[in-house]
Amino acid sequence: MPGEHRVAIIGEVDVISFGSVFLELVFGHISGLPAPGQEIFTDDFAISCGGAVSCATAARRAGAAAGLCTLLGDDLGSQVVIEHCEREGVDLSPSAWVHRRVTGITTVFNFEGDRSFVTHVPPRPADEPPEMARWLGVLSSYRPTWCYLHAGPDAQDFLRAARKLGSKILLDVSPGVAGRYPREVIECVRMADVFVPNRAELALVTGTDRPDRAIAAAATWGTPVVVKRGGDGAVIVGPDGVLPVTEGVAPVEVADLTGAGDAFAGAMIAELVRGAPLPRAVVAANAAGSLAVSRLGAVGPVLVEGLSTVLAAGRPARGQEATA
Repeated sequence: MPGEHRVAIIGEVDVISFGSVFLELVFGHISGLPAPGQEIFTDDFAISCGGAVSCATAARRAGAAAGLCTLLGDDLGSQVVIEHCEREGVDLSPSAWVHRRVTGITTVFNFEGDRSFVTHVPPRPADEPPEMARWLGVLSSYRPTWCYLHAGPDAQDFLRAARKLGSKILLDVSPGVAGRYPREVIECVRMADVFVPNRAELALVTGTDRPDRAIAAAATWGTPVVVKRGGDGAVIVGPDGVLPVTEGVAPVEVADLTGAGDAFAGAMIAELVRGAPLPRAVVAANAAGSLAVSRLGAVGPVLVEGLSTVLAAGRPARGQEATA
């Protein structure tokens, strides 16, 4: 049917990545941000996609059967995500379709070894059902071996349901939530199977910027915590002590840090699905993180084929349409 987007259907999935997705406009290294009225130029640029699609992509590239649970809509960002998932073999059937703009737009500026972002997220209609309610339905229907999602006050019911169904949880966190809801994040961590903050996020959750105190606090949560440390690898913190893991980190020229943590998580899940012990899974995660920072964009540059396609007439095959 003209205009209809067909998506890869893998069948049973090992892991489902839950969350929002973004269209990324990524600029390579610049010497600094432009002042008002100023224009600067960079030789490097890429279109990519990020958010929950990043972990699903990394898990699929590492050999796991991966699905994405998100909202897709009538916008270019959704089209880019659909086309990318078709190429990568990420199952979109857990996702839902709505007839509005839904994908966030993020402009990424790389400078001085870090990034700055300008992001727009389309507003959600007040009468649209909350995503968490739909996620619970997806969880019950698919019963994935592993789920990837971010901690937050609204994630606790999902975590309880996953534990009852026997699905394992690899939990991440955003800096904003880590700083604003540390108590709720810790409650989520206690119900997860692995927690993967970076150093800054762990400092926000524990309320201390001293790494030794932050690690000591994390060791009391009862859940293995894998602290991402960029080029220094990672540290596994748990009841048995602290284990630094530097194997797998590759010396690369850093192009863009965006999505490295999601790539780390996705590769880790793929190894855990295969039954690997956590330290070996972290080695694979370190390697995936190194590869991710060597390219522009959370999943790397993507092809954009149908820029002029009107999406309103099509929707992902076998996807679920969100209803009020």
